[in-house]
Amino acid sequence: MKKLSTLLLALCAAGLATEAHAGAAKTTYPVVFAHGMSGFDNILGYDYWGDDYGMFVGDSCQFAEVGCNEDIAGNQQSFVGQVQPFQTSEVRGLDLANDIEGYMASVGATRVNLIGHSQGGLDARKAAKVLYTRKGYTVVSVLVSVSSPHRGSPVAKYILDLKPGVTSVVDALATFFGNTIYGPGNDGIAGAKQLVHNDYSTTDGVTTGTKAFNVNNPIDARYASRYVSLVTAQNGVNVNPALYLLSEFIFDIDGDGYCLEDCDNDGAAGKGDGYANESDDDGLVGINSQQMGYRLRYSESALGFDSVTNDANVPYMGNINTPSSSLQMTSMSSVIIQDHLDVVGVGPDTFDEPEFYAAIFQYIGTYD
Repeated sequence: MKKLSTLLLALCAAGLATEAHAGAAKTTYPVVFAHGMSGFDNILGYDYWGDDYGMFVGDSCQFAEVGCNEDIAGNQQSFVGQVQPFQTSEVRGLDLANDIEGYMASVGATRVNLIGHSQGGLDARKAAKVLYTRKGYTVVSVLVSVSSPHRGSPVAKYILDLKPGVTSVVDALATFFGNTIYGPGNDGIAGAKQLVHNDYSTTDGVTTGTKAFNVNNPIDARYASRYVSLVTAQNGVNVNPALYLLSEFIFDIDGDGYCLEDCDNDGAAGKGDGYANESDDDGLVGINSQQMGYRLRYSESALGFDSVTNDANVPYMGNINTPSSSLQMTSMSSVIIQDHLDVVGVGPDTFDEPEFYAAIFQYIGTYD
């Protein structure tokens, strides 16, 4: 959509306005981005945390700068963490905490806000706990997860269930992402086991899965002052080709049923409602896995700036393993109709990533 900030900047240049106001005011504390599995610089050849043209959504515009996010304040501080692309969130979260500590020292920050996409949402919870333990106070102000598999993903279990065939999947990932998956410190199998709800193997000597991770890294006001999440699902329109092929020719996630445990043994807590061919997942994660803390509502505006607000229709989730209401796993309220990769700039599509994250920044600024 045509952005209001572009119009204001044009008016300023013409001397018809005195000042241009970005859509989102500067947050009190810097915003740190935590990428998902296989991420950091790019994913499937697209810039992670970018728009369709590779612009980093957290890049604020300095004087006369182009190719930046004009919807955020010019003095906004943002940073992208870099962790092992393929690993457990216990490992990745520790890496993220180390990155954040280094960044905080470099800019003189005492606290930060976190935005985590996909597995990055789990990493962010681990990092928040580590930072609290090290510093002795709450370092993370607002922790935002986007499309995160807090209660697991059926895709992870499907891959692991291939048994000998899982090697072929890992090799395929190596083709997509170079040899990163075989690089030092990476472990694609461990990364997949992290995203299955229950401990995938009781004989490997390691307790894995989101259920155990949630016990070790719970929602806790000591670790982050505010926990919020944005939920995504696809409807078959403008779907990333890889995710379309996954749903059409392998399986479609049935991701909006209610059950505290993984009652249908698909890898994610909850049980499908029996209708997989509906907008109840984003291609990789069902909506019954994505809520953490408050569910947020993203509202697009044709004339002004987009906004992110709290969704009062769905109760707060304080215990990820034990939702207090079936709505947290089944409600379509405030679900963003985009696939898992649209929201981090893997397109091309019509989704306005810069304004989406500017709206998140504005929300963060209200609470940090």
